[in-house]
Amino acid sequence: MAIKSRSAEKRHRQSEERRLRNKSARSTVRTSVKKFVALAQKKELVEAEAALKDMIKKIDTAAGKGIIKKNSAARKKSRMQRLFNSLKAAQ
Repeated sequence: MAIKSRSAEKRHRQSEERRLRNKSARSTVRTSVKKFVALAQKKELVEAEAALKDMIKKIDTAAGKGIIKKNSAARKKSRMQRLFNSLKAAQ
């Protein structure tokens, strides 16, 4: 990419740093969701509850920073909580 000015170069560096930071945060959220779902499928209630709390914390953090949208975060948390509640009711 041919960057014309010093300010454009700086803006490009900043946007690249932010992109990588946001990518890392989204990846962390996805990993925590997968971890929770795996524990829920194994029906490990205690570990799943701890993973759920951790996942909710990470989702809220990402939503608060604007990395994922608020409604998307709420939907994801709601679905995971419903999964946990159904697991708990089955026990």
